Amino acid sequence: MRNSRNIIKSSLVSEKGTGLRTDQDKYVFRVDKSANKLEIKKAVEELFKVQVERVTTMIIYGKPKRMGRSEGRRPDWKKAIVKLKKGETIELFESM
Repeated sequence: MRNSRNIIKSSLVSEKGTGLRTDQDKYVFRVDKSANKLEIKKAVEELFKVQVERVTTMIIYGKPKRMGRSEGRRPDWKKAIVKLKKGETIELFESM
């Protein structure tokens, strides 16, 4: 089994994520691209000591970018939206 800190790369703070957190008890994370939903669920439960109800994942495709004449792409990454059980919160997000 992989390390939980390698699966959860960072938390994402945005207007949409803040709305999900306050209205529906959902938290948004940037996760390892090869991680599946069960690994993400176990990692969140282990790192933050909460109980997870559901995990939704999506692949975010990188945008094409230009620097002068050279073209490139930003890397693809995976986003996970984690719904916690009723009454559970993650203290890291509540202090923001």
